[in-house]
Amino acid sequence: QVQLVESGGGLVQPGGSLRLSCAASGNIFSVNDIRWYRQAPGKQRELVATITNSGSTNYADSLKGRFTISRDNAENAVSLQMNNLKPEDTAVYYCNADLIVYRMFGSITSLDQYDAWGQGTQVTVSS
Repeated sequence: QVQLVESGGGLVQPGGSLRLSCAASGNIFSVNDIRWYRQAPGKQRELVATITNSGSTNYADSLKGRFTISRDNAENAVSLQMNNLKPEDTAVYYCNADLIVYRMFGSITSLDQYDAWGQGTQVTVSS
C-alpha cells in the first residue's frame, strides 16, 4: 500500500514563510517526478513546482523566486519552501508523485507505474 503524507501547512501572515513536506511510503521501487499543486477556493488546481529524480526543477512563472522545491531521494520525500507569502497563495497544497511500485506474486515481482496523491494541506495567508 502506497501513501503520500503532507505536512507543514497552517496560517501565516503576509510576507511570512512556510515549509511543506511530503513523504512517500509503502511498496515503492522508485520515485520519478514529484510535483506540488495547489487549489484555491473556486479555482482550478494549479501546478506549482516539479522536481525530477535527477533534481531538475520547474516552477509556475508567477512563483519563481519565492518558492523552492527540493527532494531527499533517500527518504522518498519532497519539500516546498515558500517565502514572502501573499494572500493569493492561500490554497490547499497537494503532493503528487510518479512512482514505480512493486508487487510480489510468489517468486515473481511485478513493477507497475502508480500516480500517487497526498491528502492535501491547507495554507492560509492572512493578517
